[in-house]
Amino acid sequence: MIVLKTISVLLDYGFAKLERRQDGEMKKRADTLKAVIRNIANVALIAVAIIMILGNLGVDIGPILATAGVLGIAVGFGAQQLVRDMINGFFILLDDQIRVGDVVDIAGKGGLVENVNLRMTTLRDAAGNVHYVRNGEITVVTNKTKEYSRYVFEIGVAYRENVDEVIEVLKQIDEELRQDPAFGPDILEPLEIQGLDRFADSAVIIRARNKTKPIRQWAVGREFNRRMKKKFDELGIEIPFPHVKLYMGQDKDGSSAPMNVNMLNKGDIAKP
Repeated sequence: MIVLKTISVLLDYGFAKLERRQDGEMKKRADTLKAVIRNIANVALIAVAIIMILGNLGVDIGPILATAGVLGIAVGFGAQQLVRDMINGFFILLDDQIRVGDVVDIAGKGGLVENVNLRMTTLRDAAGNVHYVRNGEITVVTNKTKEYSRYVFEIGVAYRENVDEVIEVLKQIDEELRQDPAFGPDILEPLEIQGLDRFADSAVIIRARNKTKPIRQWAVGREFNRRMKKKFDELGIEIPFPHVKLYMGQDKDGSSAPMNVNMLNKGDIAKP
């Protein structure tokens, strides 16, 4: 027990020193590996301690080790899924694909990584649901917060709007947002305007994106959207929305007959 406690203290000291010397990315990696290494070390030390105790008691450990080897092979055949999970988990950790604190999509589930070990990865989604995903089921990892993040904007404006003027307004909003002490430190680069992306049914779509610190893309993107809506309202820039246009036809001279429209409340509608 003294040896286990000593190893645990040394691991905590080593990881704490590493976290102080490195940036946030290294801290997340250290947090992920700390629990895994401690568990492996504990299992290995307990196994060695049991063997040493049996040896001191005069028990011949040779047959025990041979039996353990045979049992290990049998268990390996019977627990292929477990072995697969642990091997896949080992390479996930080795390749630094997932770390505690990342936001990822894996095996059809998405959320914040709360724990990673050799067998399983634990996610918590935006609704608070916890998903336990076996590492053997993970074939593709989509990490949304590795090193940096991006928020992609697809901004629709009316066909009558001047696209160049709209782009200048977007740049102005970005400049003001980067000067805001609440959001500026999270923005790594000026807004990247990719240009007029496509012509939709009732709008032209301008595509842009910004680069932020990991996990901060959603907060920055929502604040940009709020400011953009406010600025567009001030400048009279139209953001199209679905509506119906009635066409009543025209006479040969181009005129249309007047149409009487009566607005009725729900209570005024005759019931059958």
